[in-house]
Amino acid sequence: MLKASIPFLAALRHVTVGQVSCRCVHSASALASDRFRIYTKTGDKGTSALLNGERRAKYDACFEAVGTVDELSSSIGVSLAFTQSDQALEMVTDQLVQVQCQLQEAGSSLTTPFDDSSPEQMKERVSFDQTYESLLETWIDSHEDGLPPLTNFILPSGGAASASLHHARTVCRRAERRAVELAQEQAVQPEVLRYLNRLSDYLFTAARVCCKAQGQTEHIYRSASQRREAMLIKTEGDKQ
Repeated sequence: MLKASIPFLAALRHVTVGQVSCRCVHSASALASDRFRIYTKTGDKGTSALLNGERRAKYDACFEAVGTVDELSSSIGVSLAFTQSDQALEMVTDQLVQVQCQLQEAGSSLTTPFDDSSPEQMKERVSFDQTYESLLETWIDSHEDGLPPLTNFILPSGGAASASLHHARTVCRRAERRAVELAQEQAVQPEVLRYLNRLSDYLFTAARVCCKAQGQTEHIYRSASQRREAMLIKTEGDKQ
């Protein structure tokens, strides 16, 4: 939603919502064209602003969490480069774009402390939609109906689309860890934490969908004894 994504973009650019309109536009011509500057110089001294106006060091847990969520969205963007040209993955592509939008809103929520330091109107505006979690579960259940059951630990593999989604899954896990860490320092919406936890499950499932749709092979974990046995069999076969 635009109401949530604009504040998140503002936070990533180290300005508050109000500063977007009053500090980023420096000329009448820019104002007339409704454009704002990419650079603001407000973070040149090593601090950034939360959406409630509070300034913190750029290494603060809040910006670590928000930055990792942004990194996750970028990682999903790489996956989209591999899925969007494949008509068989049209549904996955559409879902991934939705996820990127949801992550924008998650970032807005994380950049707004859900305590008395933030106005109620602001918290309401960036409140994370709790239905996103159930939506992910619906997608997972729908995809799993068409996948072979899991019988082994799957290694990140299965072609470019699948492998890139496995990578996005690991970034998602890190984003969740950063958000949980942030929750130890400031009030965080529990809906965001549950969403990130469920999202990694979805990305794992989506990776398997891509692997199957593109006719690729999932590599599975094999123990040391299994690997040695396979090597012996291969060696014997080569001798023959």
